[in-house]
Amino acid sequence: EEIQRETAYPDGKVEKVLKNGCHLIFFPNGTWKKVGSDGKTVTITFFNGDVKQIMPDQTVIYYYADAKTTHTTYSDGLEVLQFSNGQIEKHYPDGKKEITFPDQTIKNLFTDGQEESIFPDGTIVRVQRDGSKTIEFNNGQRELHTSQFKRREYPDGTVKTVYMNGQQETKYISGRVRVKDKDGNIIMDTKL
Repeated sequence: EEIQRETAYPDGKVEKVLKNGCHLIFFPNGTWKKVGSDGKTVTITFFNGDVKQIMPDQTVIYYYADAKTTHTTYSDGLEVLQFSNGQIEKHYPDGKKEITFPDQTIKNLFTDGQEESIFPDGTIVRVQRDGSKTIEFNNGQRELHTSQFKRREYPDGTVKTVYMNGQQETKYISGRVRVKDKDGNIIMDTKL
């Protein structure tokens, strides 16, 4: 672009005004700033390679050169971080966070302390504030983990519970109940 005016300042800063209305400001440390002809689009390229862009709608895009990470802050408060490994994090104004991992697993962190992970195979894991966990498998099975037991529910209605003392209880859809001790010995079986 053609330069309309160039000004050198005593502090070493140099400002160039281009005929298209853009302003370029060069700082002694190697950082430079470009203000677009609209006066609202600003790009700052820092001496370390970082780049900060301010868009007309006040969206701020900051690229961290060393980490190869982009941090975008939108005017509504949403922040999006994009990492070089493909991980993307969204930080919502209400405090919720959504993380998409390189393998496309999605983890939601809610403001009330609950978590939800959705895996590429369709498995969903929900963790409550008290630490209890529900796992929904893509084959229709469901597991509940608490501090007292682990329970698996099968699509046919069978429910198997393993208690912290090692005792196992299996309830079948037919009404049959089988209980095993911690060593796997059957201690009760109500075959119908």
